[in-house]
Amino acid sequence: MAVNYGSKRIVVGAHYGLRDWLAQRVTAALMTLFTVVLLAQVIFSKGPIGYDKWSGIFSAQWMKVLTFVVILALLYHVWVGMRDIWMDYIKPVSVRLSLQVFTIVWLVGCAGWAIQVLWRV
Repeated sequence: MAVNYGSKRIVVGAHYGLRDWLAQRVTAALMTLFTVVLLAQVIFSKGPIGYDKWSGIFSAQWMKVLTFVVILALLYHVWVGMRDIWMDYIKPVSVRLSLQVFTIVWLVGCAGWAIQVLWRV
């Protein structure tokens, strides 16, 4: 009779590891940089802050591009975090897959809305 020492481990989602850890740190750093740039523009602006001021901040092409990149970074950051939560805590595959699909649809919808708002300014 053969004795099986140890177990053959089936890895479902643990292989993402370093790549996703690094992606979350890079996207977080990018979002932090964006927040600092935006706060600097708000703090050093003169006069009351209303729609005209916000529109002026986001009307520059470089700010639109930076905001677009940060939106993409935010979406990826959220996707990695939510995917890990679903993989760690939701055991039934059908429920986990449904939640992942819902998350993707929700994030794509949020991205479309954010980009639409951004390019209207």
